[in-house]
Amino acid sequence: MSKTSTRRIWDIPGGIHPPERKTQSLGHGIGTLPLPPQLIVPLNQHNGQNAIATVNIGDKVLKGQTIAEPSGALGSAIHAPTSGRIVAMESQPVPHPSGLNALVMVIEPDGEEQWIERQPIADFRNREPAELVSRIRESGISGLGGAGFPTAVKLSPPVDHPISTLIINATECEPYITADDILMQSHPQQVVEGIQILAHILGNPENVLIGIEDNKTAAYDALLPHLEGTNIELVEFPTKYPSGGERQLIQILTGQELPNGKLPADIGIICQNVGTAHAIYRAVAEGTPLISRITTVTGEACKVQRNFETLIGTPIDFVLEQCGYDAGNSDRVVMGGPMMGFALPDTSVPVIKTTNCILAPSRSELPEAPPAQPCIRCGACAEACPAGLLPQQLFWYAQANDYERLQTHNLFDCIECGACAYTCPSHIPLVQYYRAAKGEMRQQAQEKIKADRARERFEFNKARKQQAEAEKAAKREARRLAAEQAKAKLAEQQTSGDNGSAASDVVQAALAQVQAKKVTPEQQRAKLERSVSSAESRLQRLEQKLADGQATDADPALTPEQVDGYRAQIESARHKHLEAQQKLADFDNNGDSASRARQKVLASPRQTLEAKVESLEKQLRSIDEKIANCDDEALREALNNSRNKFLGKLSDARSDLLNLGNDADQPVTDVGTITATDRALASTAASAAKSAEQRLQADIDRLQQRISKVQQQLAESDESMQEALQTSIERMRQKLATAEAKLAEQRTTTDTPSS
Repeated sequence: MSKTSTRRIWDIPGGIHPPERKTQSLGHGIGTLPLPPQLIVPLNQHNGQNAIATVNIGDKVLKGQTIAEPSGALGSAIHAPTSGRIVAMESQPVPHPSGLNALVMVIEPDGEEQWIERQPIADFRNREPAELVSRIRESGISGLGGAGFPTAVKLSPPVDHPISTLIINATECEPYITADDILMQSHPQQVVEGIQILAHILGNPENVLIGIEDNKTAAYDALLPHLEGTNIELVEFPTKYPSGGERQLIQILTGQELPNGKLPADIGIICQNVGTAHAIYRAVAEGTPLISRITTVTGEACKVQRNFETLIGTPIDFVLEQCGYDAGNSDRVVMGGPMMGFALPDTSVPVIKTTNCILAPSRSELPEAPPAQPCIRCGACAEACPAGLLPQQLFWYAQANDYERLQTHNLFDCIECGACAYTCPSHIPLVQYYRAAKGEMRQQAQEKIKADRARERFEFNKARKQQAEAEKAAKREARRLAAEQAKAKLAEQQTSGDNGSAASDVVQAALAQVQAKKVTPEQQRAKLERSVSSAESRLQRLEQKLADGQATDADPALTPEQVDGYRAQIESARHKHLEAQQKLADFDNNGDSASRARQKVLASPRQTLEAKVESLEKQLRSIDEKIANCDDEALREALNNSRNKFLGKLSDARSDLLNLGNDADQPVTDVGTITATDRALASTAASAAKSAEQRLQADIDRLQQRISKVQQQLAESDESMQEALQTSIERMRQKLATAEAKLAEQRTTTDTPSS
């Protein structure tokens, strides 16, 4: 449907009509500039956090390559404007009203203009909005008509705020600037397709409006044919500065006033600049990131006044040089327009994403403002203010640093359009006062946030310490009460003469505690088997993950770093698996040795003699082999003597085996023999436990010495120390009883008496 709109328009309060001075830069189409010797690319060209560099000095980069990635929610990517080499990464002056330095990358072009591989999206209607927003974020697109707010953030409103109206700002109301005007004249189809992409991302709002002033007839006529068959309305309204302000344009097109402190999305509206829509088209349909923009170069100090497709990072003095800039006829160079722009202290700064105009006026064209005079309270500033503020009062409060009243008078609703300063007969630089006051208020707000956080941390630490002290006091009180109870119990026992029984009770309790902690062999083996199974399962899982990640159809495929990490984990898991298997094998071997010893003692007489005959025969065969291989006569004689002795033993064993009775096949069941077997098996454990027994005895000796020492201190101490010393003695006695119980248990298991 598109068409010229019959939509009602509203007027805004205030506003002015300064000389437009736009025709001198519209005499030619969009020009191109040669490659400069160096491109200076700041890492922050938007309203948000600095981007994080992804390349290093000396790296070769391709045109369109990401050289800095977004940082944080308000981040924006930075791309190489041309192919070349990174020659520096340093702090340099950047275009900013403060004149401060910032981190930049310096690229030395190679002249090859070699592009990265671009990935255009043929039909955006088949893509999800989230995918398109991601493409916009990756392409580094931020608002090209204002403060450079990251576009991807603006296109992601809260889900509880559905967007009903999309407004495209084609107003370009500031004098001299014609970048958007020439863009609409030169690329109307791309602009319209960019608007359609925006509408698709926002869920196709009910209203899609292009707001344009009536002084841009050529742009209006260029856009109109391309709107046929769309739901985009081209809304024309009378020229007045500053109609291009976001709040003002919303009021003109919808009649709605944006509440104080609210965003357009809060009332279902999204605003985007026409240049931003064109950049979105290029990012989506062509796969081209934001590496250049249209910049108006104008002013009588330049011989050539026109719009250029300018690479981001091009030094402004290089641009002026290409336009025949006469420095002797100009006192200053302004980035932006005469109303909202700022003078550059250094023209070596680069063109950035928000550089819509470079103004080099002659002295007569834009003379210096005369000295400021006292305010005459004429009220002209209040009549011109498009935000309906009281500039005169704001000026007084700013002079007095009365930030509380500045806040109540809505200083932050000021869009710094300069209409008040333009109409002021006293030539007071009102906007400068407002900017300074805003900066101070923002700084104070940040300091307040820091102070509040510091106070919260202090109060939290204070509460934590108080809680810790309270817990310590409670523990001290509990120990004191326990000591008093122990002291009373001891006194009662001493009175009743039942000290031996009490000590015995303590020892028996300690023995019971030690016995409860003993683990049976079955429990030990089950625990070892679980360890083996767990280690084997973990090893298999890691090997499967590595195999899946290295498969040809893996999505996503593992990076080399992830592969190395998995291999290290697999090696560690394999080591733990082998270690668990070894522990289980050692446990089984120890159990088998004990079993074989028991079986040997419990064997029948026939089994015992048969085993003896087999052992002697084996030893004789070994001696025969040694004799056959021996060349030493003395050693051969010794071996023959040994052989004769073994033959005698073997003959006796065979004779005993033949003389066995009928009961020789019955196993030994004598209880005494079995007990002796158990004692033999326990002797090995006793030798292993010897060091543990010695340690326990050493602990007991040390505790007894400490008790004696503290008892001596108790006898010599004053009353204030007696309670603490008595508590210490009670604790050491408890430890002594436990150690004695463990020692008794150890001796019981290692020194079983004979039956």
